[in-house]
Amino acid sequence: MAAKEVKSALKNAREAIKNKEYKEALKHCKAVLKLEKNNYNAWVFIGVSACELDQPDQAQTAYRKASELEPEQPLAWQGLANLYEKNNQADFKAELPSVYQKLVTLYESSDIQKCCEVCKKLADLFLENKDYLQVARTFRKLIQLKEDGRGEKAVDKGEVLQLWKQMIQLLADSVEEQDNETQQHVSERTQLSVNSDEAARCFTQLLDLDENSGLGRIGFGVRALEEGKYEEAIKHLAQGLKRMRSSTLAWYSLAQGQIKMHRYRDSVVSCNQGICFPAHIPSRCIACISPSVFQIPHADKDPVLMSFKGRAYLQKGSLDQLSTELLASNPGLADAVALQGLAHLAKDELQQAEQNFLKAVELRPDSWEYYFLLGRLYWHMGKESQRDKSKTQTHLLKAAKLDPFLGPAFRYLGHYYREITKDRVRARGCYKRAFELDNGDVESGAATVDLSMEQGDMDSALEVLKAVTEKATPGSAKWAWMRRGLYHLKIGQHSQAIADLQAALRADPQDCICWECLGEAYLNRRSFTAALKAFARAHQLNQESIYNLYQMAAIKQTLGKFKEAASEYLQIIKREEYVPALKGLGECHLAMARAALEDYLDGRAVDLIQEAISYLFRAVRQRPDLSCLWKLLGDACTATHTVSPNRARVLIPGTLSGLDPPDQEHTLTQTQVLKLGERCYAQALKLMAEAANLWYDLGLNYYHQSSRLTSPEQDPEYKLLLEKSLQCVKKAVMLDSSNHSYWNALGVVAMSKGIENFALAQHSFIKSVKMEANLAHEAFKIAQSLEPLYVRCWIGQALIAETVGSYDTMDLFRHTTELSTHTEGVKGYAFWVCSTLLDKSNRDSELYRYNIIQMNAVSAAQVALCKYTERIQTDSGAFTMLGYLNEHLHLKKQARQAYQRAAELLRSSEQSESLNFALRNYARALCNTGQWDKAVRVYSSTPKEELHDLTGLALACFRAGHLQDSLRAYEQALTVASSEKEKTYILTALAILQHRQGCMDVAKTLLFKCSMLQEPAAESLLSLCALGLVHSDSTLASAALSELLKRTSGQGTVEERCILTCTLLALQGNYSAVQKEAARAVHSNPGNPSLWALLSRLVPQYYPRKADVSAELTGLVLLTSSTLLFLQKALLFSGINQLASGRHSIEDKMRNALKTIQTAVRLCPDDPAGWAALMAACHTENTARLLSSSAPRREGLERQLMTLVSEKGQYGVDWATFMSLCSSYCFEGKFAKIICEIINAACSAALSPEQPAVFLLLRQIQCESLLLSRTTLPSSVLEQLSSAVLANEACVQAWHWLAEVYRLQGLLVQAVMAYRQSLQLASQLGSFSGKVASLLRLALLALGPCMASVQGAEWKDLVLEATTEALKLGPCPIALLIQALLQFSIKMGARETRRLLERIVYTPSPLQPETVTSVARWYLLRHLHAKDDHELMDTLMDHAKAAGDSKLVEFHKQLSS
Repeated sequence: MAAKEVKSALKNAREAIKNKEYKEALKHCKAVLKLEKNNYNAWVFIGVSACELDQPDQAQTAYRKASELEPEQPLAWQGLANLYEKNNQADFKAELPSVYQKLVTLYESSDIQKCCEVCKKLADLFLENKDYLQVARTFRKLIQLKEDGRGEKAVDKGEVLQLWKQMIQLLADSVEEQDNETQQHVSERTQLSVNSDEAARCFTQLLDLDENSGLGRIGFGVRALEEGKYEEAIKHLAQGLKRMRSSTLAWYSLAQGQIKMHRYRDSVVSCNQGICFPAHIPSRCIACISPSVFQIPHADKDPVLMSFKGRAYLQKGSLDQLSTELLASNPGLADAVALQGLAHLAKDELQQAEQNFLKAVELRPDSWEYYFLLGRLYWHMGKESQRDKSKTQTHLLKAAKLDPFLGPAFRYLGHYYREITKDRVRARGCYKRAFELDNGDVESGAATVDLSMEQGDMDSALEVLKAVTEKATPGSAKWAWMRRGLYHLKIGQHSQAIADLQAALRADPQDCICWECLGEAYLNRRSFTAALKAFARAHQLNQESIYNLYQMAAIKQTLGKFKEAASEYLQIIKREEYVPALKGLGECHLAMARAALEDYLDGRAVDLIQEAISYLFRAVRQRPDLSCLWKLLGDACTATHTVSPNRARVLIPGTLSGLDPPDQEHTLTQTQVLKLGERCYAQALKLMAEAANLWYDLGLNYYHQSSRLTSPEQDPEYKLLLEKSLQCVKKAVMLDSSNHSYWNALGVVAMSKGIENFALAQHSFIKSVKMEANLAHEAFKIAQSLEPLYVRCWIGQALIAETVGSYDTMDLFRHTTELSTHTEGVKGYAFWVCSTLLDKSNRDSELYRYNIIQMNAVSAAQVALCKYTERIQTDSGAFTMLGYLNEHLHLKKQARQAYQRAAELLRSSEQSESLNFALRNYARALCNTGQWDKAVRVYSSTPKEELHDLTGLALACFRAGHLQDSLRAYEQALTVASSEKEKTYILTALAILQHRQGCMDVAKTLLFKCSMLQEPAAESLLSLCALGLVHSDSTLASAALSELLKRTSGQGTVEERCILTCTLLALQGNYSAVQKEAARAVHSNPGNPSLWALLSRLVPQYYPRKADVSAELTGLVLLTSSTLLFLQKALLFSGINQLASGRHSIEDKMRNALKTIQTAVRLCPDDPAGWAALMAACHTENTARLLSSSAPRREGLERQLMTLVSEKGQYGVDWATFMSLCSSYCFEGKFAKIICEIINAACSAALSPEQPAVFLLLRQIQCESLLLSRTTLPSSVLEQLSSAVLANEACVQAWHWLAEVYRLQGLLVQAVMAYRQSLQLASQLGSFSGKVASLLRLALLALGPCMASVQGAEWKDLVLEATTEALKLGPCPIALLIQALLQFSIKMGARETRRLLERIVYTPSPLQPETVTSVARWYLLRHLHAKDDHELMDTLMDHAKAAGDSKLVEFHKQLSS
């Protein structure tokens, strides 16, 4: 009875599941389990029901229980797989592979198709987890299943091949992370013979799929090896082995190639790598490794292996027996004879070795090795054989010819050319070749670098050193690091030298020379502690070197460790009387004496001075010709003036003191010691009479002598000493007037009693203060710290910086103008800006880019000077600078007014030179504004002695129509010109004048005269060519153009040359070449918009068949043009090309000539050519409509357009209207960048601050181009945008736009604040649409983080708040949709989500847009698909089809597939 109840309950459960009544099914299953606890089907049904009820843990437990009850039944495992696939829990994902593997095992014997499907899922899962080995194994299993077929049907080889390709493609993107086993699986079925063409095609296909394919690279490497391309073979094989390290064939082939290139160590490594893998290893591969030769079976029967074995014995030092056996068994074998020769060579039996090598050459005359052995032998046999050209050189050249990869042959040839023939160039070439063949050849590399440096080719030497050091491992290439370090030390790059020498020391830490060089590098970089350690290490390695000990002492002396330095110096002089050490000892004792004097330790100071004099005297006895030693003796003697006379008693050697007996020491008084110091200074001055510091020291010595006199007023020597002191200090000031100490000493001496020249003293002290700016600097610095905004402090700092020549001068003056407008700061800043602009050599410097361009210096200085000149109207220099800055800003009228004011101010002064300069500037400004007659009068008022005055006058007269006056001015300028270049320009101008007057022959003669000069200007040749073209003289034009094209010039003349060349070709009737020449110029200069415009202009005229293609060139012009004129011309030429190709609106409504030319006319309405083209386009349209039997639409326009074309004058432009028009175009593709640049350039001069709406539109257009380029806007730009929006108080849309900018920049909080501000503004204005738009935009902004699952409830609350407020204002379908999407993001499968979406889809409001309904359908479908509710999905699909929503139908198909 129980069995029937169980069966009935299971049946009811199955029906309930079928009807989607899962809770009811659970009840039936529980009833079954009460009767039969281990019922397999009941547990499976519980798993199915729990899974559908979103109870994954209960479902997993049920499935696991069922699988434990009957593990060989697939139903429970299948349920587990479905459960794990639907849920994204980490533990489920981790268990899914094992479930798939179990299903594969179960299906393998029952259902091959299902087994294959599970295998594919398993492979995808392993690939997602980056377990590439399991991916390869799974695919291999899948392929085996397909190939076996289990007897069902024939194997589809195409399907199997497709699986192999799929596996390779899946693993190709992750090839770096694959192991050897994975690669072995991939290459298992694709092994092909490299000798066939089919193999080459396969390798090519492999590399197409994956450019780093291991098998493809190895195949190409083996083919290259067989073709003798060893370098290419090594490259391919090495790349292939990175992916397939277990390929024995590849390692063997790589070893062969390396042997051919004589890279024996690399070959040994390759052979060892090949032996490591369990496969058949060729005996020759093993033979490459000497210790392994003895392990090869039957090696005694192979002569080649016997030879290898013999060479192995040679390295061990026991060769006699083997070479004898080999020669006896193979008497005609060259290897045996050569091996015997090597044995003789090892025993220094050179003659016997020579005989053997000669015999080996006879046996095998094509062997490079025997010739090399002979050449090397002759080289080592001595100078006589080296000089014998038939021996050393001949055999080495023969070896190099037979094997061009033999590096040692080239090395020995380099020795021969360097040491025997003294041919450094050939020697360097041989060494270079040897080093290229073997980068480990230290001798060749070092010789290459040394010879390159010796010949002055530093670039080649550095290139070799760089190549070696970049590839060198730590602790290698000492020679390269050492040489590069010495080079950097020589040119002053001390940090780089230190790094190089440290790298050299890693290779050989015991090299004392390298330590010395490192110490020198540290010392030059002023790293004294590091230098001391380096020299200490060098001294430790070589204690016999005095140099290291001396450098250690000198560094300690520099660091102020005088006592330690003195002990080091004493160690040196114990060995020998080393003058630098004696000098250092004297300096150290003198420095310690001065320190003792500061501490009032007079007795100790006198003792130290005495020792200093003793050591310095010993140095002077060795080198009396050194002025520095006599100066130091004078300093030591003069230092005694500080102590009292009764303490200043010093023992002086008799020879130095001049007292008898000279071989004894004498005690001198203070006065005598000072006199001795005077004599020492005098001796130093005899050696260096122009040394200012010696005169200064001597003057102080005289002054101190005078101060030590007991009765100065009564002693006549007192005044004499002071006069001497004054004259000596004056001499020092004359020699060096920039030293404040000299001026200060002069002031002290001048105000002393007996001199009392107080005027000189005052002047000297003032000069001293000016020379020493530190005190003033400190004063201004303290003032700045007290009040940072006090502008005068900054001006003082700027003046000090200007005095000392600091680079910060301009920056300091600029800061003063930013703080406030101060006359001194403004004028100083303007002066530095103008000075920097006048210096043409600094345009590419970082300082110029920062100070002038980045800081907008020209505009800032111009604005500041305008304020300055408004207040101070009597400063001619300020007006001159203002005019110059206005010229740079292209403010021609303002520049003219400034120059005029400067000239008026200078007329009443006596500064004639300044007046002439001002008049010249004024006249130039008049020329720039077109006032030619006035410019002539101003130029005429100048002395007309300068070339600029004469040429300016001539140009003004020419433009004013006074040709004879211009001619006379140019002729006078010709006499003033000093260089040929100036004369060339003047002659060219004279030729143009003569041609204007109709004197063709004279003009031609002048231009010919220009071309005959040594430096003819390009302008003269251009004029001569143009002259020939104007008068149809093709011969003259061709000759001039040919000469012009020979000369190099900049980009400025490219357009002129192209136009002249095309005109000449047209004049010659070669019309087909006109377009080709223009195209060639464009190809050479693709960034020149003028050339693109010229090409599009010439094509319809000379090559109309390509007019349609030429119209497309306009797009390129648009991308390269940066001005309104270029843009308008490009559009105009494009329209003309479209007219030429017959493109009208009937043929193409979007892209036709009429629309293009209309756009050009809108851009430049004052261009009559545009209106003429528009007239032609209208006529073309009318004609096309008549031909197509349509009524013309543009009748009667021709007359109006002709009137516009014929009118003269400028057309005014309403910039606000223009920008509104542009704003509709500027965001459309390639127009964006161009129009934004046009507006930015034009509006900066045309708009006023009273137009905030227009300014806002300008900022929007400028910002949009940056946003389209995905550029992160700096904070300064965002502040400008915010200011522009704040200026538009009543514009809600402005706040919307600013919020969108913030959103695109990732500033969501600022975007929320902007939307709230717009909502507040809309409420104040009472704008219903503004409030609704602000609320919906705010809700949509907050919905983004919610959809992205960002943690936190603030965004959810913000969405609900905004949508609720929007719904309070009235029906709002978009608000309902946003609420539904919010619920979808929170819990996609909830019933509330379905309810909200169904409300929008099935019960729409009358005003609900179809877009809202379509979006709601989309998300509702995703919800139903997740719930697997097919019935509701069918209903939704019917509704979508009725509404014509084809996209949703397509989406449903994708989800169902």
